[in-house]
Order: sequence, then structure tokens, then C-alpha cells
Amino acid sequence: MLKTQARLESSKLMSWLSPLIAIVLTMLVSSVMFWALDINPATAFKVFIIDPLSDSYNLGELMVKTTPLLLCATGLALCYKANIWNIGAEGQLLVGALVGSYFALQANEQSGYGWLLVTLAAGALAGMLWAAIPTLLHQLFHTNLILTTIMLNYIGLYLLLWGVHGPLIDPDGFGFPESAIFADSVLLPTIMEDGRASISILMAVVFAVGSGIILYRTLPGFQLRVFGSDQPAARYAGYSSKFIVWSVMLSAGALAGFAGVAEVTGPIGQLIPQVSPGYGYAAIIVAYLGRLNPFGIIFAAFFMGTLYMGSDLAQIELGMPTAITGLFQGVLLFFLLACDFLIHYKIVWQPSAGVAQPSSSSAKQGAA
Repeated sequence: MLKTQARLESSKLMSWLSPLIAIVLTMLVSSVMFWALDINPATAFKVFIIDPLSDSYNLGELMVKTTPLLLCATGLALCYKANIWNIGAEGQLLVGALVGSYFALQANEQSGYGWLLVTLAAGALAGMLWAAIPTLLHQLFHTNLILTTIMLNYIGLYLLLWGVHGPLIDPDGFGFPESAIFADSVLLPTIMEDGRASISILMAVVFAVGSGIILYRTLPGFQLRVFGSDQPAARYAGYSSKFIVWSVMLSAGALAGFAGVAEVTGPIGQLIPQVSPGYGYAAIIVAYLGRLNPFGIIFAAFFMGTLYMGSDLAQIELGMPTAITGLFQGVLLFFLLACDFLIHYKIVWQPSAGVAQPSSSSAKQGAA
């Protein structure tokens, strides 16, 4: 009988190598899928991995895809390091985009760039307040954070749909569910002449680096890591569990909300229903692919952004279905979790217990 047994000591080297192993296994499984679709795997991987880096325009689009993934994953990593299971980055991103769009629509061409700062702050604050709802329920009524954050994702989505179909719809847009184009004064400056990438990618990297420094070089970061590893020990040491939970949840909400408002004031330039193709959910994979380390998450976010960009190119050049990105993400997450499981546990063969044979003495007594 096969059973799992905890390892006495987990390998730190394999902990960092497991994302690479998961990526290689994902590529092997994907090769089989490409063969089934009559597509040369070498050609498919070139489109997915090489072409997004081939020219300046594609690099710009890669940055566009990477920015929300990096922002959301950085916030989620803080939560998961503290053993707080926040699954609500998607809803926090959408609410940030919705509230930020409301403020952006109040601006005109004469508004100064100060209104852009107000818009960005409003989006980040909206995401923070959206994350505060499940946190408050958890603190007061001990509700399950996983369930409440997931449910609020759907509420956030339908609030955004209500906004673009109702009060924020463009009155001159012939009934299309989208807002008016934002004024130039509330649009983030771009960093490339022939692309849509804005300074939000630079801000996302700064936030990730800052989070990494706080996490590994400050006392609050040490307290957060201790709390995530051993909550009874953290309480015994006098660390405030409420402060840690509120801090990581509000930080994650602010980063996700900022990701949302950066999308609508950056590459999109208006509020539309398709603000996010699932960035908040994909950020969970990015966080674990980066080993919950903000420095590693920077590289993981660019890798996942490459898959998003490659998926768009594959639809155009190879005629592949749009679901290919979700398939990649699912297979990658499966192998990543499997590798992490095998780092901490091993599979052993344990013979099943048979029927005990009677001893010779007991047999003689029975015969007597």
C-alpha cells in the first residue's frame, strides 16, 4: 500500500528548483497537446516564449500583461507568508478600476496631473476597503477568508458591469458598455513610443522590491514570517495577530486596487468590462512560482506575462483557442503543487497487515 510520510528535513535547493521542474513538466505535457492539434511544438513554443521578446512593441505589451500580475502577486505573497488565504485579488482589482474610473471621468483637459494622483490613490483605497470587508468578517465572526474573498470577487465583477452599463457609460458611445475616453491629464505616461506600456510597470517593480526589503530586512517582516510559520509561538512572543492580519490584507487590497486603476488609466484609457482576463487568479500561481518571495515574483510575473502575450500571438498566428492560457496555468499549478508536496513528503510502500498466524504453543493448547 502506498502511503505518504513527512520528510525529516525539506531540501531548500529543491524548494527553489521546483518551479523550474514544474515549468519543464508543463512544457512536456503541452508538447503532447500541440501534437494532438497538428502543431509543431517547436513552432508553438517559439510563438509563446520567443516572439513576445522579439521587438519593442511586443516587449511593451509584455510589460502591460506583467504589471497587474506583479502587483497582485506581491500583495498575495505577503498574505500567504502570514498563512492568510486571500483569494480576492481579482475583486479588489476590479473595484479599484471602477472607483478609479469614476474619479478619472471627473477630470478634463485643464485638470493638472495632481488629479492623476488623486485617481490612483482612490483606486488603491477602494481595493484596500474591499479587502477590509472579509478581514472584518473574519475578525468578528471567524468567517472563512477563502470563501468570503471569492464571493466578493463576483460582487466586484457585477459592480463593475453595473458601472459600465449604467452611471459610467459613455453618453456618446451608442449604448456600448464602456466609459468615455479619459482625459490626457489622468493617463499614466508611457515609457515607450510605439507601445502602451506605462510607468506603472516601474512602480510595480519598486513596490515588489520594497515589499521584499520589508519582509526580509525589518522587524515587522520578521514578525509576519514567524506568525505564518507558527502562530502560537508568535502570540507567545507578544506579536499582535490582529495587526498582522489587517496589515497584510489591506496591503494586498491596496496593491490589487492600484493594479486595477493603473490598467484603466494606463494601457486601456477607459473603463471596459474586460479590464482583467483573470489577473487576480493568475497572480496566485505567480506568487507560488516566485516562492512567495517578492524578488522571485518579479521574474515569475514576467514569465506569466509572456504566456499571456504568447497566447494572444498564438491565436493570431497559429489559430489556437483562447482557452490555451488557462490550460497552461492549470497544468503549471498542478505540477507546482505536486513538486512542493514531494519536497515535504515522500511516498513509501507499506505492506498491508495480514491475518496473524497462531503460534505453536497456542495451537498445542487448542489441540489439548
